[in-house]
Amino acid sequence: MSEEKVLPTEEECCGLVMPISAIDGCNEQHWSDVKEILTESVESAGFKANLVSYADDVGIIQKRIIQNLYENPIVVCDVSGKNPNVMFELGMRLAFDKPTIIVKDDKTAYSFDTSPIEHLEYPRDLRFSKIVDFKEALKEKVKATLRKSREDPSYTAFLKHFGTFTVAKLDTKEVSKEDFIIEELRDLKKTVHRQAIMYNERLHSMEPALYGKYPSEKLHLEMRKLIKQAINDSSINFPVSKRNSPELKNMIYSQVMNSDKVKNYFAGPEEFDMVFHEVYQDLVA
Repeated sequence: MSEEKVLPTEEECCGLVMPISAIDGCNEQHWSDVKEILTESVESAGFKANLVSYADDVGIIQKRIIQNLYENPIVVCDVSGKNPNVMFELGMRLAFDKPTIIVKDDKTAYSFDTSPIEHLEYPRDLRFSKIVDFKEALKEKVKATLRKSREDPSYTAFLKHFGTFTVAKLDTKEVSKEDFIIEELRDLKKTVHRQAIMYNERLHSMEPALYGKYPSEKLHLEMRKLIKQAINDSSINFPVSKRNSPELKNMIYSQVMNSDKVKNYFAGPEEFDMVFHEVYQDLVA
């Protein structure tokens, strides 16, 4: 079969599954940089790269993710940090037994269940020379995987290495425009209702004295303890001379933000930011 028949058409999309928020000591900007690296590599292979949660139209995000995981001809999954949502979406893609490429950074250990699958590795510090090699390797892997999946009738991404299985499929049906709109509105109503329930549960779980626009003195004290502990934990990698560096501040911010002990006390992210920066500046001054 010629290469023209196995390479993607202009319309084909490579789905991206990866962390997008702070996890494992890496902030949102780090994952934005990783996304740009993956996108450049995938596009150089001839694909349009999009997160599986992305769609041109407005719809229920869970439906969109599942639909893209099933329909995208190839998916690149970054399991760095072992984000639970990423691992779940990877499991779904493998259940569909469709072409999948797994990548991870050099600080993330292999997971037992997916360790038999080849992982392409990149440096967490994203140093240029190694990233150039990684991007080229990923580009070639995307093209080779697509080619094999289309040329080899017995191709399997994962499942058939372990036995004979019936691969999961999504049923499709044709509905009228009116029925489609009604179904989407019902789903949207359910989603809004679930969000309202979650908000009310969170609101009632907060300590009354700590809830509001301005945090209490107790919250400042708790924030101070957590920041001091996080700074002490990082003292090996960050000497006193670098305690006021943006890199350390971002790392401490991520650790404190992910603490269940503190984050439920705040009315919103603006309030959290205000207290964190006040307490942090006071500690490192």
